[in-house]
Amino acid sequence: MNVTERVAALRKVMAEKGIDAYMVPSADFHQSEYVGEYFKARRYISGFTGSAGTVVITQDDGGLWTDGRYFIQAETQLKGSPIRLFKINEPGYPTVEEYLADVVPEGGTVGFDGRVIPVVEGKALEEAFAKKNIKMHDGEDLIDLIWEDRPAMSEEKAFLLDVKYAGESFESKLERIRKTMRENGANVHVIATLDEVAWLFNIRGNDVVYTPVILGYAAVTLDKVYLFMDERKLNDEIKESFGKVTVEIRPYNDVYDYVKNLSPEEIVMIDPERMNYKLYKSIPAEVSKVEAENPAVLMKGMKNEVEIANTRNAYIKDGIACTKFMYWLKTNIGKMKITEISAADELERLRREQEGFIDLSFETIAGYKEHAAMMHYAATPETEYELKPEGMLLVDSGGHYYEGTTDITRTYVLGELSDELKTHYTTVLRSMIDLSLAKFLYGCRGYNLDILARQPVWDLGLDFKCGTGHGVGYILSVHEGPTGFRWYIVPEKHETHPFEEGMIITNEPGIYIEGSHGIRTENQLIVKKAEKNENGQFMEFENITMSPIDLDGINPELLTKRERDYLNAYHKQVYDVIGPHLTEEERDWLKEYTREV
Repeated sequence: MNVTERVAALRKVMAEKGIDAYMVPSADFHQSEYVGEYFKARRYISGFTGSAGTVVITQDDGGLWTDGRYFIQAETQLKGSPIRLFKINEPGYPTVEEYLADVVPEGGTVGFDGRVIPVVEGKALEEAFAKKNIKMHDGEDLIDLIWEDRPAMSEEKAFLLDVKYAGESFESKLERIRKTMRENGANVHVIATLDEVAWLFNIRGNDVVYTPVILGYAAVTLDKVYLFMDERKLNDEIKESFGKVTVEIRPYNDVYDYVKNLSPEEIVMIDPERMNYKLYKSIPAEVSKVEAENPAVLMKGMKNEVEIANTRNAYIKDGIACTKFMYWLKTNIGKMKITEISAADELERLRREQEGFIDLSFETIAGYKEHAAMMHYAATPETEYELKPEGMLLVDSGGHYYEGTTDITRTYVLGELSDELKTHYTTVLRSMIDLSLAKFLYGCRGYNLDILARQPVWDLGLDFKCGTGHGVGYILSVHEGPTGFRWYIVPEKHETHPFEEGMIITNEPGIYIEGSHGIRTENQLIVKKAEKNENGQFMEFENITMSPIDLDGINPELLTKRERDYLNAYHKQVYDVIGPHLTEEERDWLKEYTREV
């Protein structure tokens, strides 16, 4: 079936069940950003392939809500379908809750699978629907009824992340979690997010695309741990790593029965932002609840010394691959056929050559010319461009290594650029450098510092419709809370925690001109302590990304002396660190592309 036929099939099922509107978000049962093939219901019903968005289908309308990263892509992919675009955080567009409360009649019914929306959203829907007595049909997955060839859930095996990579044992992490539970007066803590389960147990897997985690839940008590997971995925090495801790392994879906059977004497700690609505509603009403952010969110966000040292090594490996790719691209453009897809494939091949490589950390974005204006463009055989010795190619990519997770964007110049394009290219570089050089007092948040990156772009009367940076997990999700760079607060992004020592965060400003070009330059930063004096504790950033920035796009006259000095010092470091790993020919080329300006 095509999208129009799928929507028609869904509407038929909705009519049979008396449902006026049906909501299909992007998530799995754990609110993951990237999901396994089984969970891609929103893509199935809409044809939209971006990682974020919610679809609502009524009998006479259909809408997709997504954010500024995907506006151009969504308009293209929704064309000709019965689904229209609703732009999140843009004037004139209602939220999903507002739309449903408006279009569903008095006493009507809204349907959704309660396992794929978080508690906070479920409560928001309850509140929005109360005035019109709208009912919620939240116990059934209607997409499953029409998706005839739906993929099965993953059965991939898990693997142990040794302490030499993780830097802390399961037992140590568990004691820190229990300490927070005691401080909150709780004796049970239910963990429903995959990256936090993986972090706690020091296990990784391949159940979710681009995110090395395993489908599972956990419940921690003060003397025992329950792990709800397919036991066939766990080998003896993993079980032995639990040490003396009593870990009871139960089937994946038994978590619902577990919480249903909590006694009234229990005090359960939950994170309403990171638990699905059905699981929350399964907890008996008489059980006391402590609602608090999962302590693992901040714990895993602050990397330990071993993780930081390993991540630096991961960036050397990643830098070797990215530098070799730039050499290949710049020396072969116009001499051989290169497309957006073949370029992405070559970069992946070079990454896979590196020792300890596990997988890509997200789908590579390789956008040529106007395709780069779509922030999360993904080339297909039908849409890809062949690269020519003209214009620019934006490549946003990353990998998971045993030493850490990487995320890097470079925009490569393939031919002569106009003065305007060079101005835009240099402005993005200035934005990235200015934020990298930030020195600030402890307690600052991303919205305090975002102006440093945004100002050069705003000076041109331009903006980029996304955040400037996000936290990065350690062999977990490439997008991780609780800190990020953005000039305004988006509550659901969970990115407003103060910068803490050991956090790893991206710095990726850009300029995107629809129908023309897109430019982004991205490095990763470690948050570090600077001096402490009578004015307080100062903080700063250390760059760990090691790959040249294409000098062919830069107008040096637009750089301040401070920015020029930073760029020259950065390129000297890239040459010194990456050069020894290259062939003589590649090294000679790199010397030219890391020359002082």
